[in-house]
Amino acid sequence: MIRDTNDNVGRRSVLKAASALGAFLGLGGVTSATPGREPGPKKDEIIIGVSERASSTEATVESKIPANANIVHTNETLGYVAVKFPSNAAEQARENFKRNVLQEDDIEYAEDNATYETLEVPNDPMYGQQYAPQQVNCEGAWAETYGDSDVTISVIDQGIQYDHENLAENMDGSVSNYGYDFVDNNSDPYPVSVGENHGTHVGGIAAGGTNNGTGHAGISNCSMLSARALGDGGGGSLSDIADAIQWSADQGADIINMSLGGGGYSQTLDNACQYAEDQGTLLIAAAGNDYGGSVSYPAAYDSVMAVSSLDEGETRSAFTNIGPEIELAAPGGNVLSTVNWDDYDTFSGTSMASPVAAGVAGLALSAHPGLSNDELRSHLQNTAVDVGLSSEEQGYGRVDAEQAVTTDPDNGDDDDDDDDDPGDGECGDETNTVSEEGHLSGGWGGNPSDTYSYELSTDNPCHATVTLDGPSSGATFDLFLTLDGRTPTTTDYDRRSYNWGADEEIEVNLDGNEELGILVDRYDGSGSYTLTVEELGS
Repeated sequence: MIRDTNDNVGRRSVLKAASALGAFLGLGGVTSATPGREPGPKKDEIIIGVSERASSTEATVESKIPANANIVHTNETLGYVAVKFPSNAAEQARENFKRNVLQEDDIEYAEDNATYETLEVPNDPMYGQQYAPQQVNCEGAWAETYGDSDVTISVIDQGIQYDHENLAENMDGSVSNYGYDFVDNNSDPYPVSVGENHGTHVGGIAAGGTNNGTGHAGISNCSMLSARALGDGGGGSLSDIADAIQWSADQGADIINMSLGGGGYSQTLDNACQYAEDQGTLLIAAAGNDYGGSVSYPAAYDSVMAVSSLDEGETRSAFTNIGPEIELAAPGGNVLSTVNWDDYDTFSGTSMASPVAAGVAGLALSAHPGLSNDELRSHLQNTAVDVGLSSEEQGYGRVDAEQAVTTDPDNGDDDDDDDDDPGDGECGDETNTVSEEGHLSGGWGGNPSDTYSYELSTDNPCHATVTLDGPSSGATFDLFLTLDGRTPTTTDYDRRSYNWGADEEIEVNLDGNEELGILVDRYDGSGSYTLTVEELGS
């Protein structure tokens, strides 16, 4: 069954099935708070919110909890109680309780007593002058990792002042002079003049020293290589850039940042980017600064992630190029970073947005070191945050360091055995297909989204396909999915799919998941739609 989970007070209403609530909630409970309640995280507790019209918060919940649970805390002012389950209680029992108690009168919400942690604020003295790390939620990522020195970002640009006070510690010491100079064909990729600042600035964004008590905070503390392919005047030849890409891949760079563009399509440059991708390198490039022009090369190649620019208010930067090739957006307006010589300054451009994304990629790979470049690319897409722009402006959304680091990548689609050995039979031996009709309307007072839940019905679920068939023209709907039954939002989900239109599809491999949460979101237009879930079992 697909169940519509929309309600004005956040409660779920079952559309297609009778509830088993009565049998579950007919159990008695303990009314008094447990003395000596442990401080700190309370992972076995569920918070139940009670309506203001209830005469007693605790009494309202008291009769609705199972015998093995008890009320351990009450806040009558805010109208909630905390219900504790035994630590050995099945997770599904807690989930069933949260779902079922929502159907009772005077119950407003049920949620885990979640643990909140301090965010990691670095000690860099200029951090308060920055906004880019904060905008992409680096503090939440830094609580887990500042970046692994085993992850290497190659910066193909002007030379980097590799002995800068805030860069030296993160330069990759495995290569002589930390890189190569393709412009002058020597092994010293150092800037040749004070004005050759671009590479130093870009490098400081992606991998400037963070939490080292010096200067600004880079996005990551990953290792960095300097591939000098642009000269003192800012230009570089096609052959030098192609050679720098090939060299970076051969050095084992995990990520290549290219804050450069122009010259149109080139077979040579396309081949170089494809070579690096085939070697396992993730390529990221600036979209270009032609004020809404088409995405420039190399960002426009299929093998490269194109990054557009946002300003501090998460609005689209006026200078940024846009188009269907855009995959991510990142802060690029007035970004503070390193410049020659041991100095700092703010620059603007998609050249600044690209290394923000590259630094986040480095953090994500540090947290999930088993990812291939293709998996890392998908993970960055899946964890990006919608900031309300069109897909041609933001791609999958604004890159998000915290979600990229703390969200487990979904590698199920790449596991060849998932569909072949899900249980006692072959995946697809049992199928179940259900559909729901819905309508999203625009304008004043229109409903912007619908949410549903789907309970798996096969004994050994192995695969599910969620399909949205929307209006044939004039509307853009997006589809979001969770794998644990929680209600998705446009910023909290496990998988998503959106195209420029209202036909969407998400395929997931399953391993005993009990429920899918589904969000149908209206980006533009209005109209009726059909939501279909096809579940395969064995």
